[in-house]
Amino acid sequence: MSEKFVTRGIVLRETQTKESDKILTILTAERGRIAVIARGARRKNSRIAAASELLAYSELVLYERGNWMMLDEASTLELWKSVRGDVELLSLGSYFAEMAEAVTGEGESADAILALLLNSLYALDKLDKPQELVKAAFELRLLSLAGYEPLVSDCAVCGAEAPESPLLDVNEGVVVCAACAGAATGNMLRLDPGALAAMRHVVRSEPKRMLSFLLSGDTLARFSDACEAFALAQLDRSFRTLDFYKSLRSRGAFPGKSCE
Repeated sequence: MSEKFVTRGIVLRETQTKESDKILTILTAERGRIAVIARGARRKNSRIAAASELLAYSELVLYERGNWMMLDEASTLELWKSVRGDVELLSLGSYFAEMAEAVTGEGESADAILALLLNSLYALDKLDKPQELVKAAFELRLLSLAGYEPLVSDCAVCGAEAPESPLLDVNEGVVVCAACAGAATGNMLRLDPGALAAMRHVVRSEPKRMLSFLLSGDTLARFSDACEAFALAQLDRSFRTLDFYKSLRSRGAFPGKSCE
């Protein structure tokens, strides 16, 4: 058995294996995404059971055995009680985790992405912010941190800082004026000044101020649609957790409904 070490991480995915074990995908700041075996995590009264749950953020004692990382001890730091008590919020948090897993790698520093994930879950758990706003800001900021930052400072064609009737080209990741869009056949989504200002704020702001704004009505809808479409186009994939979250929203799942 190798020497034990201590780190902090959040569970992005849990998979049951054998009779009582789990394989956990955990995001840490220093080592990025790691796969960990949590032996006995499914046993009743297991001391690592809580830390082995999806989205649990914990201080972890790990060691290497062969090609695997093993969980020896764990002390939970945050379990997001309100998120766990609401099926919609839990499904949205699961989407955040699946997205974070998609853009991180093993052995790569992920401190900024881990902080973004924790701050976004805190917003869902503790702050009175619209789900659509938190979701869109997370998508846009995550893509920016992962190297897909969109060019939203001015029109990509004429350079206007205040594009008239702005459009987001989700494939190219640029903003253009309606007049400059011309006969473009790309996937263009119409913004408005408020939605464009929100995108600029999310891309440029200090991490702790990322959600220090409010949107509503059509502006929030445009902002939300643009960020989701941009993320899916840039990553060129779908997310089962997003599909599930949207199915709940379309059915009008009741906030506060327990998922335990």
